[in-house]
Amino acid sequence: MPRLFAYLDSIRARDPAPHSRAEILTYPGVWALGWHRVAHALYKRRLYFLARAINHFSRATTAIDIHPGAKIGRNFFIDHGFVVIGETAEIGNDVTIYQCVTLGGTSPDNGVAGKRHPTILDGAIIGSGAQVLGPITVGTRSRIGANAVVTKDVAEGAVMVGIPARATMIEGGQAPEPRFVPYGTPCCETFDPATQKVELLRCEIEALRKRLDALVAEQEAPDREATRA
Repeated sequence: MPRLFAYLDSIRARDPAPHSRAEILTYPGVWALGWHRVAHALYKRRLYFLARAINHFSRATTAIDIHPGAKIGRNFFIDHGFVVIGETAEIGNDVTIYQCVTLGGTSPDNGVAGKRHPTILDGAIIGSGAQVLGPITVGTRSRIGANAVVTKDVAEGAVMVGIPARATMIEGGQAPEPRFVPYGTPCCETFDPATQKVELLRCEIEALRKRLDALVAEQEAPDREATRA
């Protein structure tokens, strides 16, 4: 019971909506995690059909699909439903995931099963609609912004936004705040989608400018050699 109370309190610390522990027990994410604990125990004992049956029941009642093989740490919180977590996903402690997130896998080219899904380290926050794909690592206390698509490793404490996701500066150039940030994205102009789009376009223009300078230099090189001759 103390472990259950600690878990419910950890959710209340991240979600101001519930007025009591009992109210949190109505959350689909809590039930999905509970059913997953049972399914995962059966999966480790190679009772795959029973594990899948519990997974199917959980998905039908919570709209959250957690493969029985996924490894999940303490105080994992799924806020709302329509979340998909793949077989080889690994999730650390105090991780928060919002609705419509996918921890998806890649298909091995050689057909051999292996690590195909992401590893999410302690304290990470994954915003609604984000897609984290492949056997990558999302660093400790990092944040994945809403609707971001992440296909590469994320550094500790980084804030990722966009498609494909890129690290963005924290407001004022400071390190990430230790407080919990809902949806993993601060509500300020720095993280406004329009601002981010302009910033990404600036980066692309700068890359094109460098490429153009390199091409011009390459074209001018023979002319300089001819002049010297």
